[in-house]
Amino acid sequence: MKANMTFTSVGLWLAASFFTSAIQASELVYTPINPTFGGSPLNGSFLLGNAQAQNKYKDPDLEDRVRNNTPTALERFTSQLESRLLSQLLTNIQTGQTGSLTTDAFTINLQDNDGVLTIVITDRLTGEVSEIIVDSF
Repeated sequence: MKANMTFTSVGLWLAASFFTSAIQASELVYTPINPTFGGSPLNGSFLLGNAQAQNKYKDPDLEDRVRNNTPTALERFTSQLESRLLSQLLTNIQTGQTGSLTTDAFTINLQDNDGVLTIVITDRLTGEVSEIIVDSF
């Protein structure tokens, strides 16, 4: 009986020493998540996405700004037409023809004087005049 008790106590001691050796303690190390405070820069977009998803504030002027900045089909057509006409005027200058273009905002006069291109741009709202001179055109 004494031998049986010895084997049991040795077995318990071995089991206890096996389980206690598997348990080890180490220091706790804090690793920041936010890149502002030293965390990984790869966390930035994730944190920003979470913050924006939780944001309940809506900018009251956002719709007005988006609506005002988006050009209408007529404004886009007018801009493309003006661009095309300016391109045609510059093409005509190469063949020796002068010309002018007047829009709501400005007036452009193109003149070729013996290989010197003179472009006079007049702002119709303020009357301000800009002159561009290109030699050896």
